[in-house]
Amino acid sequence: MSTTNTQSLDFKVNEQGKNKLFQTQLKTIFEYLKNNTATASMVAEATGVPQKSICRYKRDLEKQGLLYEVEKRHCKLTGFRAYYLTTNQDKMPKSNQTKLF
Repeated sequence: MSTTNTQSLDFKVNEQGKNKLFQTQLKTIFEYLKNNTATASMVAEATGVPQKSICRYKRDLEKQGLLYEVEKRHCKLTGFRAYYLTTNQDKMPKSNQTKLF
């Protein structure tokens, strides 16, 4: 998968069975979060992708630097505190850490 700043997903998986479902669900989540900031529960309800799958995709996208946790507050759907997520770089939180070099 590509980790460029253009935030494009480059799928290099075999498009059969589970891999095709993985590709479709990941792309659906990625595209939804480009235009929306939402918790995993809210994404699951809006896209129809199971929440357990969203947690796995979230981890994968975070490792690639394509998904960001914007803020932690009460979820509009569940009422519990949860991180609001986005794949839109414009909404990426600013780092509080100062530059070392």
